[in-house]
Amino acid sequence: MADETWNEPGTDTATIVTKKIKEPDRYVVLLHNDDYTSMDFVVGVLCDIFHKTPEEATAIMLAVHQQGIGQCGVYTQEIAETKVALVRQRARAAGFPLRCTMEKYR
Repeated sequence: MADETWNEPGTDTATIVTKKIKEPDRYVVLLHNDDYTSMDFVVGVLCDIFHKTPEEATAIMLAVHQQGIGQCGVYTQEIAETKVALVRQRARAAGFPLRCTMEKYR
C-alpha cells in the first residue's frame, strides 16, 4: 500500500492527513483444454487478445494442451473480465468450445 500525505483543505493550521491507498485486486486469466479447439486458434487468441509473442503463445498453448490449463496473464478485475469475454466471443464465433476463466490471484 502506498502512503499519500497532504494538508487538509479549509484549515488554518497545517494538518497532515495520511491515507492508505489500497492496490486493486489482481486476477489471473486461464485457458482450459478441450478436444475440439485447434492449437492454431489458441495461439492466435493469445497473440491478439493477450499480446503474446508467437513463442510465448505457443508455450502457453502447449501448457494448456499438456497440463489441461494455462495462464494467460494477471490483470485488474475489469481488464481480466474484458479479456475473458473477448476470448469467449471469438471462440463462439469460430465454433469452438474454448473455456476461458479468471480467478483471484494469490
